[in-house]
Amino acid sequence: MGKIIMIAAIGKNNALGKDNDLLWHLPDDFKRFKQLTTGHKIIMGRKTFESFPKPLPNRTHIIITRDPNYNPDLPSCIVVHSIEEAIQLVYDDDISFIIGGGEIYELGMPYADVLEITRIHESFEADTYFPEIDEKVWKQTKEEFHPADERHKFDFTYLTYLRYTS
Repeated sequence: MGKIIMIAAIGKNNALGKDNDLLWHLPDDFKRFKQLTTGHKIIMGRKTFESFPKPLPNRTHIIITRDPNYNPDLPSCIVVHSIEEAIQLVYDDDISFIIGGGEIYELGMPYADVLEITRIHESFEADTYFPEIDEKVWKQTKEEFHPADERHKFDFTYLTYLRYTS
């Protein structure tokens, strides 16, 4: 079984988004997301998928939905109805990503091996939140600070966490 990486940008208060949209615009974080996920399978909920203007290039989208009739009918998309089904589809891949939203992160947490977090140093009003990162389960192994600048309204830090192995 390959590595399952959960990737998210979250506020200081774990905010992810509101009304199915991000709460910030961080071009360097988008660039990093693209660099890390391109060429891999990405697991997401239906609402996250529908928040994209079109499917992300060079990635297979595994979309989790409860709707038995949901079918985006696009070549790069596979529809499943549970996190377990999604995990089965990436079992033989070296690396795959869980990209949200809130409920999918919650369901995916037990399956994740790595967390790639962009922590924005600001709290936001949101309707979707990332689950707490339990420091008994996760060990932070990397940290890279990015100050606010003319293209980035907020300071943020890239954080990598690895699951402790028992």
